Amino acid sequence: MAEMAETVLVIGSGAREHALAWKLAQSAHIKHVLVAPGNAGTASNGKISNSDVPTNDHNQLISFCKSNDISLVVVGPEAPLAAGLVDDLTAAGLRCFGPKAKAAQLEASKSFSKDFMIRHGIPTAKYKSFTNPKEACDFINSADFPALVVKASGLAAGKGVIVASNKEEACKAVNEIMQDKAFGEAGDTVVVEELLEGEEVSCLCFTDGYTVAPMPPAQDHKRLMDGDQGPNTGGMGAYCPAPQISKDLRDQIRDTVLQRTVDGIREEGALYIGVLYAGLMLTKDGPKVLEFNCRFGDPECQVILPLLQSDLYEVIQATIAGGLAGSMPVWLEDHAAVTVVMASGGYPGSYNKGLEITGLSKAKELGLEVFHAGTTLKDGKVVTSGGRVLTVTSVGKDLLSALEEANKGVSAIDFPGAVYRKDIGFRAIAYLKQHRHLTYKDSGVDIEAGNSLVRKIKPFAAATARPGCNAELGGFAGVFDLKAAGFIDPILVSGTDGVGTKLKVNYGIL
Repeated sequence: MAEMAETVLVIGSGAREHALAWKLAQSAHIKHVLVAPGNAGTASNGKISNSDVPTNDHNQLISFCKSNDISLVVVGPEAPLAAGLVDDLTAAGLRCFGPKAKAAQLEASKSFSKDFMIRHGIPTAKYKSFTNPKEACDFINSADFPALVVKASGLAAGKGVIVASNKEEACKAVNEIMQDKAFGEAGDTVVVEELLEGEEVSCLCFTDGYTVAPMPPAQDHKRLMDGDQGPNTGGMGAYCPAPQISKDLRDQIRDTVLQRTVDGIREEGALYIGVLYAGLMLTKDGPKVLEFNCRFGDPECQVILPLLQSDLYEVIQATIAGGLAGSMPVWLEDHAAVTVVMASGGYPGSYNKGLEITGLSKAKELGLEVFHAGTTLKDGKVVTSGGRVLTVTSVGKDLLSALEEANKGVSAIDFPGAVYRKDIGFRAIAYLKQHRHLTYKDSGVDIEAGNSLVRKIKPFAAATARPGCNAELGGFAGVFDLKAAGFIDPILVSGTDGVGTKLKVNYGIL
């Protein structure tokens, strides 16, 4: 293994970037992780610190990387990818993790993405793209399917999708996006899409442009409040893995969605290198793609990376070098991760900033990871500076225990008006209860232990054998011929006692 000498730069300021920096800092190859611009959680944290280099000035960023011997740049958010940051850094001879602008169109243009899926036979919802609001509304009213999902085609910070409950609402959404410019230029084109029904899941993978290495599937919770109530947000929590996705279904998604997408981009003249994220709906007709993202999701990143056993730096380097097939990441099995987002009061609308956050050390003492998002340092104190403030992540043997621990961490942390959900993973818990297997093992019965007991008592039972007794030891039936045993006009009486007698016997033994 190489000596600890590498300096890595992570671009971004959210909990996703904090999680990336945290995981990279665990690598023995890395001596320093810089985060630009970062947050209070990445300010001075072991190997991790912040940088004020302007990330939207590509030339200045290139000079900074060269003068500071940055060996790898990891791009967190979508906007720099769409702006061609990877193209410019790579052209300057720097190693960069993330797709170039042409491949990043999969996220930057929903219109391009939908057309791409049709070209390459990737399952998705029915749709049509529009640049004229009247034509879009006419389509909504005349479509032979529920055309109730309205999407701004461009990047809208994860908020450009409106799911209407009726045609009138859908037309109102079109006008808000296209005429009122709710999302600026991102809404010059809208995609009107079929409303799909089913479970929504996030399936991500690492890819070097040829090989795909799927990550465990996760599920985000977009609504603000428990029970999926309230407005849509950037995500209020997630869990991983999602039990709704069987191994067969994972393989199907890998082949028909992830691999097909990477191959399709390559066929169209671009190599997709980085993380590919497919947002899917598990419908009765099979999985269908809702959207593609060209980077880790937030909060999905905060539940996926804690389950990665491999060195993230090594996985990224293998991905960039085109050697992913020989360096497939290894994941922690038989565990679950849950992350709960704590948001500012008023989010996703307007909210106050500068509120002091307390209890962070208590959460750490519970063995939890706290990934900062909208936080900053003020007079030596951690204060709020954004809508989603931080995420609390727990890894447990199962989903219920992980959720319980994450909720303990959230209860330990406080700031005025904090908003968070307590039911992250509720769909998975309901699914597991509904699909419990009716086996001895699932009921807490150990068959092998029972067989072992029978083997041990067989000699003692055999010692009681007498004429007229004909039974297989450990079997379910037997014959006892009392006359053959020498009895005259015998009567055999049998009695059965219930739980009360069993308890008396049990207490007597104890």
